[in-house]
Amino acid sequence: MVTHDPSEYIRGIQQILISDKKKIGFLFGAGSSLATKNKNSLTVPAIGKMTFEIIEDVGKQNAKYKAALEEIKDELGDRNFNIETILSNLEQKVLFIGKGVLNSISKDEFIDLIKRIKKEVREKVSIHNITLCDIVSKKEFKQIVKKDIVRELVQTDFANWIGQAERKYPIEIFTTNYDFLFELGLEHREIPYYDGFCGSLRAFFNPESVEDFSFLSKQTKLWKIHGSLGWHYDKDTEKILRVSPDDDDILIYPSTLKYKESKKQPYESLMDRLSNFLKQDDAILITCGYSWGDEHINSRIISALKTNTTSHVIGLIYDKFDKINKKANVSKIGLDNPKISIYASRSAVIGCNYGEWKLKSEPSKDDTVNLNLYFDEDGAIDSSGEKNKETKGEEIWTGKGEFILPDFGKLVTFLNSMVSDNEIKKFGDNVKK
Repeated sequence: MVTHDPSEYIRGIQQILISDKKKIGFLFGAGSSLATKNKNSLTVPAIGKMTFEIIEDVGKQNAKYKAALEEIKDELGDRNFNIETILSNLEQKVLFIGKGVLNSISKDEFIDLIKRIKKEVREKVSIHNITLCDIVSKKEFKQIVKKDIVRELVQTDFANWIGQAERKYPIEIFTTNYDFLFELGLEHREIPYYDGFCGSLRAFFNPESVEDFSFLSKQTKLWKIHGSLGWHYDKDTEKILRVSPDDDDILIYPSTLKYKESKKQPYESLMDRLSNFLKQDDAILITCGYSWGDEHINSRIISALKTNTTSHVIGLIYDKFDKINKKANVSKIGLDNPKISIYASRSAVIGCNYGEWKLKSEPSKDDTVNLNLYFDEDGAIDSSGEKNKETKGEEIWTGKGEFILPDFGKLVTFLNSMVSDNEIKKFGDNVKK
């Protein structure tokens, strides 16, 4: 049976991340916006919670819509009822409903329901705002969260890691998230970054700058490949502008139409950037919080890796509560592509080989400190086969455990631990001189 020793592969990752010659990129999905540092961390609701809250809110607004959504839930089934399947269902029905009625609502009502759900999605991800009330007028208004809150973001700690190292090539962040968590973290740590927009008064999207790898060569890049709050199409100038977020934000919402939308600007330029990043030699893309469920992104990654390149992708898969196996779609991606490694919590696909995580040798107490940053060992099994039972020194060490870096918060802690180690090493080298 094939097994993979996490301590062997983590050394390779560490060498990549501390190298100033590698081109390092990250692809972050919705899971990165769920990570918490403590109870004060801002998070976007998980898709299950978001679905429940949005359906409840829309149902309270309109009893007819509530009944329609209940029917759609019966059609889809509880397991498949989420924001993505709901929007896909509604958008497909709009295409062929004509002047008829489905789920007891008309075409115009379907269109209105879609708009309401999308508005709710935008509000759920607008966690950068807090609602305050004016004492005199009693009117509510929005304000960006204070620095004390921003300081507690996992994204702020990620920005800290970016800012601590001198690199020949800047870190490139690709994300499917609409929220402003990465922007808050980077700005709090005063990390200069570029997101494809130029200008000040009416910042506009500049596709040419996205294509040019030499443009702002020292700045961190933040590419929001599904759009962002505050992105608008301006009919007057025919440009994509970055303004204050409102109901006209252009986003690729989670539905089957996202594949069609991804072929439009600005998304086409951003997807081209992802492809071109991977077509470079010595490029490493690490995914985290991304489930590999977006075919339009997967196809770009796989296609780019087929070119004559030495690039590699490491997919960190958070499957703690729903373990993947060899037959899972994400496992098949790794099994079919030698340049893609899949690191899940209990198993991995490396070099097109699927196997469990298992240490080859029992770590010493000193090694355990470092090991705990990326691997949580299982308790020993006693001679009778029972875990964690106290016996007379007869426990059997298994070497098995949970690889924890697919958790964005744990990944960021691991990254920052290398900063500390590096600084100590540099200090020691300077003393010797």
